[in-house]
Amino acid sequence: MLSVTAPFSASPSSQIAMATVGGIREVEGIANSAETEQLARFAVDEHNKKENALLEFVRVVKAKEQVVAGTLHHLTVEAVDAGKKKVYEAKVWVKPWLNFKELQEFRHAADSA
Repeated sequence: MLSVTAPFSASPSSQIAMATVGGIREVEGIANSAETEQLARFAVDEHNKKENALLEFVRVVKAKEQVVAGTLHHLTVEAVDAGKKKVYEAKVWVKPWLNFKELQEFRHAADSA
């Protein structure tokens, strides 16, 4: 009797992850998750430290993820600046296995390309 062994096959979830490596993807419900809010607050706080600003976090408008060496979180954040609500684009790079979190970019949404 001939036995045929299938080549290694990744699980469906890891196949999805492999297919999206490097690509930016929207994740359903992520904008309202506690983790995303924490990252958005971190982005606003880091921006305030670097720029000596006084932005106040309001909410996450939209969130996307990009798998890199870790995860690059693309966040659209609403914050109050001098009493006016404004929208900002932020990128936060996270490598959980290294306990690493860094604000890569933070700018007013109108400045975005």
